[in-house]
Amino acid sequence: MEEFAKYILNEDDLISKIEIIYFLAPKLGINFDKSIVFKTEIARMFLKYTKAKVDNNLVLTACLLCNCKKVDDAQKIGRLKTYAKDGAEHLATLGFDERFCRICEGVNRYSGIKPREGESDILELIDNFGGMLIDRPERVGFNPDEAMVLLEHRNLKTEYNRYLEVFRDFVNAMEKIEIHGAVNTTAFARLQKLIRESKTITEFVKKIAIDYEPSVDEKLNELEGKELDAKKEIFRALFTAESEEKILKHIK
Repeated sequence: MEEFAKYILNEDDLISKIEIIYFLAPKLGINFDKSIVFKTEIARMFLKYTKAKVDNNLVLTACLLCNCKKVDDAQKIGRLKTYAKDGAEHLATLGFDERFCRICEGVNRYSGIKPREGESDILELIDNFGGMLIDRPERVGFNPDEAMVLLEHRNLKTEYNRYLEVFRDFVNAMEKIEIHGAVNTTAFARLQKLIRESKTITEFVKKIAIDYEPSVDEKLNELEGKELDAKKEIFRALFTAESEEKILKHIK
């Protein structure tokens, strides 16, 4: 399956890319579930909003594959510190080059890779933030306000991430976007609702492609013409001092 890397990187359409990985995952020996699709959709929106100077196709492919050896099993908690490295080594056997594997390994900091690739910083933000929005057996998903405070003041408290500030702007902006439907919701709340209601990956992907992406992209296109400084001024007040203080007390 060494040809897989070239095959998946040459596919430009994200939905098609997801479908390919979904059907080949068992043969490739990789983990692929709804949470990966959820996080990749957040990555897609982030790249569209920020227009970061990175290869979008490469970042989104890495987002789909960087957790390929992650195991959600309390009996295998030790894998938490090794799954990114294990995954990078596995991706090398599938034909991905050294830099792509380094990017994927940098989804967390357990390997201590330095210098870090810029794309790894994007994966780190998406993986942390997206993971907190998803329901877990022990808790319901956090709202974006809570997740952002935890991301900054707990998960990355002692780390430098070059995209953190612009990611904060992105989250603020998305929380101001309202998606119209039977019940109007914010962009992240709608995505959380879709993953909760979808029983399978295919059902979730279909809802994203048909219902979610067109609505969100329309709203993002409306923001596109505005100056970044204007956006910062409009959205700066989303995270209140009261909510930050409350959440910080909780994690202590």
